Amino acid sequence: MDALSLLLNRRSLPKLVEPAPAGDVLENIFRAGLRAPDHGGLTPWRFIVSQGEGLTKLANILVAAAKADHLDDFVIEKASKAPFRAPMVITVVSKVTSGHKVPVIEQHLSAGCAAQAMQMAAVAQGYSGFWRTGSWAYHSVVREALGLTGEDMIVGFLYLGSIGCREAKVHERDLAQYVEYL
Repeated sequence: MDALSLLLNRRSLPKLVEPAPAGDVLENIFRAGLRAPDHGGLTPWRFIVSQGEGLTKLANILVAAAKADHLDDFVIEKASKAPFRAPMVITVVSKVTSGHKVPVIEQHLSAGCAAQAMQMAAVAQGYSGFWRTGSWAYHSVVREALGLTGEDMIVGFLYLGSIGCREAKVHERDLAQYVEYL
């Protein structure tokens, strides 16, 4: 798949199945993330892989967050199932260098670019992925369990695997609604 087709046909599919990327394919995914724009050469990223038993550990962290907020059983059950929508979840963290000339927002954006590059690298190699955040990405219980400190932030949970549902059509958008020229 050429790069332009890859970008113009990007979409998220709600259910992914085995196999997940592995070996050289997974290594390429990480290498693509490490090529994200990085003002100041800070490499403000950290990637936490959950797969197999790791998905259960991630689910337990989300359940602990839901219980800490005294949420109802429906939400707790939903949290327990969330990581299992794919055989692999990579939590993409912006690892902030505080007090640096590069503003914190640029460090967060750089980590977001890494997540996008990783998703595109997965698709380019025949896999699929979707990127989610949601309230769990900002929850103190989740942050603490994953070792985030200070201004670090989870920029997303990148779900990766093979296509497990019917592919959705890519919807075209009217450029005139989003583009303006000075």
